[in-house]
Amino acid sequence: MTQQIEGLAVVTGGASGIGAACARRLAERGARVAIVDTNQPAGEALARDLGGQAFSGDVADQQAMFRLADEIEAGMGAVDILVNSAGVIQVPLRPADLPMAVWDEVVRVDQRGTYVASLAFSRAMLKRRHGSIVNIASMVGLRSVPLHAYAPAKAAVISMTECLAAEWGPAGIRVNAVAPGYTRTPALQGAIDAGERDVSQLTANAALGRLVEPGEVADAVAFLASRQSAAITGVTLAVDAGWLVAASWQTYGGLRSPEAS
Repeated sequence: MTQQIEGLAVVTGGASGIGAACARRLAERGARVAIVDTNQPAGEALARDLGGQAFSGDVADQQAMFRLADEIEAGMGAVDILVNSAGVIQVPLRPADLPMAVWDEVVRVDQRGTYVASLAFSRAMLKRRHGSIVNIASMVGLRSVPLHAYAPAKAAVISMTECLAAEWGPAGIRVNAVAPGYTRTPALQGAIDAGERDVSQLTANAALGRLVEPGEVADAVAFLASRQSAAITGVTLAVDAGWLVAASWQTYGGLRSPEAS
């Protein structure tokens, strides 16, 4: 039986993509939801659907996030769950072709933003000695790929998850991460429909031979946020359709057909 989730959940980057799927799933399981996103209109539209509230905020701005955390606590009550989903991506450029301004922005939002938001909302959690933080990392944070800003930033999120889990565990706060694979977000589906991305290239190295659906990532987040995972902290759960276990098989000719297994 799916366990209900009680309390207030804050989802950064919750207006679209994986963040929106997480907000929907948490609301479906019973949580009240606060959406934090720089896209205020989209955040407000989703919040209305979910019976929650939307807030505008730059996760990498420490002072702004501290004020926002205080505002949400004062207006909506104690925050029990924080999902750090806000992030930006990059195109796979060679280092010499990757502008440092792009590198800086990816690291600022994906790495610094995750840390700053965790700091902001953990303050009250630490006082209550209760809380669950789930970071959205990426499978590319665990492998070598030609994403010289995004992959290291997501690797830092994975390391940060482990460090904060040990730091805050004695205070009753759990910190975990989900590492999605290629996920059929509206943005990716739009690129596929426009012929900008080849689905076969995205799925060829996945053991299950398919993309991940946003709701599947959200299911993992909901599990890690719920009491069902009460003894779990410091883990990074891959939701990648088996990309991490299958990609290295290309050295041996690729995945075998089921008939040959």
